[in-house]
Amino acid sequence: MAEYVEVEAGIALSGLRVVLTPGVPGPWSEAAKGILRMKGIPYVKVRQQTGIDGEALAKWTAQTSAPVWVYNDERPRSLWNDQLYLAERLAPEPTLIPAPIAERSLMFGLSNELCGEYGLGWYRRLMMFHVTLSNPNAREEAVKAVTLLGKKYGYTPEQVERAPVRLAEILKLLYEQLARQRASGSRYLVGQQLSALDVYWAAFAALIEPLPDESCRMSAGLRRMYRCDDGRVQAAIKPDLLAHRDFIYKQYLELPLDL
Repeated sequence: MAEYVEVEAGIALSGLRVVLTPGVPGPWSEAAKGILRMKGIPYVKVRQQTGIDGEALAKWTAQTSAPVWVYNDERPRSLWNDQLYLAERLAPEPTLIPAPIAERSLMFGLSNELCGEYGLGWYRRLMMFHVTLSNPNAREEAVKAVTLLGKKYGYTPEQVERAPVRLAEILKLLYEQLARQRASGSRYLVGQQLSALDVYWAAFAALIEPLPDESCRMSAGLRRMYRCDDGRVQAAIKPDLLAHRDFIYKQYLELPLDL
């Protein structure tokens, strides 16, 4: 069972503090935990509870989402690439950023398609918002909360209409990259060794097909929300992509997930 400290306690500590949402396998958070695990970097988990400690968290980190990293007195880091660079600085080995510039640029470009604005995670989040906001029977408090999040992340029905096509494009791109790598004899998405891209894909695949319950305990409602049933997306999530996710988790990451 994961151990957390509250925001005020986290502020008083030194070293690396990572703000996470307990009980939720958010892909940005799970990827961050995976990178820290691979690097062997110790950190303290700080509990995010929006509405309870949102004011304290905003004052400390200038935002209220998770994950966010705070190392000693340095600036908070809430962006996935900033977090990766900090991890590389704190523990240069094993590196998760390829040294050759062509591989490095490819890794960051494909990672951005998963983690960045209007990437796979971004669009899946908008699709999840739409489930609540388009449901006339949704609870009022749920609609209010999701409406606020929708404003933060640019929700519109038009964006949700584009989402399945965009997701299918990203999955096709990733599958083609994996196929090229396998043809060259590599088990990894870029180069000949594990990179951050492999970790990002393993975590973000949950937004299409969540890990089984024995690997990731989720409520039935959350599991339904995470799984993407759109036919275009399901057609694009090839078995080899999910097999690669499973390989990365079994060889390198934490199973079952400790939320």
